[in-house]
Amino acid sequence: MGSYVPITEKERAEMLARIGVPSAEALYADVPAGLLFPPLSGLPEGLSEMEAWERVSALAEKNRVYRTVLRGAGSYRHYIPAAVKAAAGREEFVTAYTPYQPEISQGLLQGMFEFQTMICELTGMDVANASHYDGATAAAETPAMCRDRRRRRVLVSGAADPQVLETMRTYAWGSDTPLETVPLKDGRTDPEALSRMLNGETAMVYLQQPNYFGLIEDAAAIGAIVHATGAKFVMGVNPIACALLPTPALCGADVAVGEGQPLGLETAFGGPYLGFMAVPKRLTRQLPGRIVGQTCDAEGRRGYVLTLSGREQHIRREKASSNICSNQAHCALTAAVYLSAMGSEGLRRAARNSMSKAHYLAAQLEEKLGWKRVHGSEFFHEFVTECPDTARALGALEAAGILGGLPVEGGLLWCVTELVSKECLDEAVACLREVF
Repeated sequence: MGSYVPITEKERAEMLARIGVPSAEALYADVPAGLLFPPLSGLPEGLSEMEAWERVSALAEKNRVYRTVLRGAGSYRHYIPAAVKAAAGREEFVTAYTPYQPEISQGLLQGMFEFQTMICELTGMDVANASHYDGATAAAETPAMCRDRRRRRVLVSGAADPQVLETMRTYAWGSDTPLETVPLKDGRTDPEALSRMLNGETAMVYLQQPNYFGLIEDAAAIGAIVHATGAKFVMGVNPIACALLPTPALCGADVAVGEGQPLGLETAFGGPYLGFMAVPKRLTRQLPGRIVGQTCDAEGRRGYVLTLSGREQHIRREKASSNICSNQAHCALTAAVYLSAMGSEGLRRAARNSMSKAHYLAAQLEEKLGWKRVHGSEFFHEFVTECPDTARALGALEAAGILGGLPVEGGLLWCVTELVSKECLDEAVACLREVF
């Protein structure tokens, strides 16, 4: 904090008066009182470095570290090669910032270009941007890409991640965009209900693949239904699953978005994460954020430039349809290093191992405990099973150092990645057998 320059009380009063707020506390008037800790007026005196270290260490000791994690729901523990942290942790990368002078940021631009290229390979699309804040904001930006004067209505599958859906609703509220959810049938998007809801005012339909319950949707069929009415088809995808499942491009998607956290980023208490977005060439100018391109200089040497940022507010000002003007540059760089280290076969292996182990756990829970899957057998690495007493089950697993599935309607939502061994899965099932 040596370079931090505080403001005076007089300057603070002038700033508050200019915006018409009586105090700094008033800026947080919309935040529930129970979430404000401590009150701004009661902030304690600063601590020394040693005292701060002791205080933070004491807080960290309250965290529960699980040996085995069988929960995902949008945040996934995958193996991260040591080379990823070694490369992405270099000082010149950690301290890099958004390239406002791109011609002197060749290293950062190349990293973004490689990230874009790999996202295009994963999704089958032609163009990707230089990242979003997270997968939810990437999804929430898609209505602005798809709507026009005649079409503004947005339909979202009821099997989408609830947090993504909530973010999309927030953006829709701010832009006065009608948003409705499509009912489910057996845990998947109901195509008949979707057909009834589509009309000439529908701008787009958002489908998550695999969906929140881990099930594999018939994305190509849904896409065909959407396109038959002239609306655009948006797919939210898990990048690891993209190594096995048909790409969004093959499913007919107009826009592919997703959360890049599985690509070399720790779960990290929920962030910072990484959103990605890719489109066919015809929608390039509708992409929010920035696009890095490769070119040659006057002497024929390869170089990188910021090719396009047409929808951002710093370009179009009040006419902009996007407020994404920065990016998760370091997270995107980490994802690019991860994809380079894993390679296409390594990514497929991680996806296959995750899926096969998840199917093994589902079979064991049904065979040894009689807990049947709530929805079908076509799933990637997440699934929902019945559970007679979720609190009892999770408590028993927690006592054994295992984080169990997430309680959802109908039972528990389990997740298995390649990091969980067969022995750990057998231990979890044995632990539950003792209790039930």
